[in-house]
Amino acid sequence: MKLSRLTATMGAFVVGAVLALTGAGAAQATENSAGPAYVALGDSYSSGVGAGSYDGASGNCKRSTKAYPALWAASHAPSSFNFTACSGAKTGDVLNNQLGPLNSGTGLVSISIGGNDAGFADIMMTCVLQSESTCVNAVNSAKDFVQNTLPGKLDQVYNAISAKSPSAHVVVLGYPRFYKLSGSCIVGLTETERAAINSGADVLNSVTAKRAADHGFSFGDVTSTFTGHEICSGSAWLNSVTVPVDESYHPTAAGQSGGYLPVFSAAA
Repeated sequence: MKLSRLTATMGAFVVGAVLALTGAGAAQATENSAGPAYVALGDSYSSGVGAGSYDGASGNCKRSTKAYPALWAASHAPSSFNFTACSGAKTGDVLNNQLGPLNSGTGLVSISIGGNDAGFADIMMTCVLQSESTCVNAVNSAKDFVQNTLPGKLDQVYNAISAKSPSAHVVVLGYPRFYKLSGSCIVGLTETERAAINSGADVLNSVTAKRAADHGFSFGDVTSTFTGHEICSGSAWLNSVTVPVDESYHPTAAGQSGGYLPVFSAAA
């Protein structure tokens, strides 16, 4: 019995030594530690508009190396990383242009989508340039769209993701509130306008979270990580009006790394 144990122990030692010398053990360890095949979908909040450091090859999609998908991929070494999120994307753009990399081997998917469908970029322009009542009416119209029309559009996107990648863990990211109320801003929008815009973001997040849950997806709520870092906070992780204008009201590099990345990492 003792001889059998000794023989087994020596055999294991020899096998281990051979694996070490040939590099097979290291290869096995690398294979086991490789992260999931990761695909990052969505709009400008996922592509990283506002964070700078854009990949020139991404053109008008403005994918940033400082966006949360790129940051996560750099630190977690997924077995593959496909970044198709694009500035200005709506749900239809995701369906038509972004799903190509998804397949049965995809293990992780991230997405933020819905804000452009609801027209929030136009709403911000309306609120900056027109009256308080026009701004509030525009936000209310967007909230009506989000509650009554957007759910069906989100369902189409989420169903398509599940059909192409049935085993993937899908993380849906929400949007931050834009403004700290009673904050440091002394010019610009009124408090009523800022509160209305924040309310619009809350409704969008609530609807998106419900649709994500009904599809078995995780929802990443970034309102808490951005609290204290809204516009008018004195330590904003969101751009206000900028040049170029398309970076306005988008997360800065600090907003991607401090606001989005921790939420996505926890959910992923």
